[in-house]
Amino acid sequence: MSHQGIAAAFEDVATMADRRVRLARRNVDSLFASILMPLLMMALFVYVFGGAISTGTEYINYVVPGILLLTTGYGAASTAMVVADDMHTGMIDRLRSLPIRGFAVLAGHVTGSVARNAAATAIVILASLAMGFRPGGGVLDWLATIGLLLLYVLALSWLAAGLGVIAKSVESASTLSFFMLFLPYLSSAFVRPETMPSWLRPVSEHQPITPVIETVRSLLIGTPMGNNGWIALAWCCGLLLFSVLLATSLYRRRTSR
Repeated sequence: MSHQGIAAAFEDVATMADRRVRLARRNVDSLFASILMPLLMMALFVYVFGGAISTGTEYINYVVPGILLLTTGYGAASTAMVVADDMHTGMIDRLRSLPIRGFAVLAGHVTGSVARNAAATAIVILASLAMGFRPGGGVLDWLATIGLLLLYVLALSWLAAGLGVIAKSVESASTLSFFMLFLPYLSSAFVRPETMPSWLRPVSEHQPITPVIETVRSLLIGTPMGNNGWIALAWCCGLLLFSVLLATSLYRRRTSR
């Protein structure tokens, strides 16, 4: 692809991302829920359950990394629904009549999702600091945390976009993306895996979210990282590659009919 072609592709993605952000601003209910729900969950676990859960550290310091990943799950779920809405309202047909690359349609949704997740995550971090979260990480630790969360959000958003393409309706897209919201509850986000029943503990320890949480936890509050950093990177990179290929393949198949 020539330099002009690359520049045109980036321009298409930027145009579609701007559309995604403007849609998010209009859909106040969804935007409010994606920020409010993580805040409510954090308050529930810290103020209601936190006193009864032993993690070896202040519970709010333990739970915030999990809440950050839960926040991205809510944002990704909304991406699936917005893509599904485009697929079933004729918007995709209108976009295909314009000189816009097909890849840019999904990439724009993903870029907008990342921007929205960044804003929601920043609000959750500020709220957690007000509630007593005291991270000990330095500048490099925070940069590494931001990079890992960005990689995770990209992977999850592309997966959500793929689910939105194959969903039969906006409601079914919400159902398909439910696991993005449920999986963190089976991880080390809220309790230590060793406190779980023997049949559930392997699920918690060997799923993609746990090493990401443990890496963020290590960077921000200084818990032992072990091999979690490399495992988290492998999971995120593998999921990102799989999700991009899946979403673009499904989109081409649906729009070629």
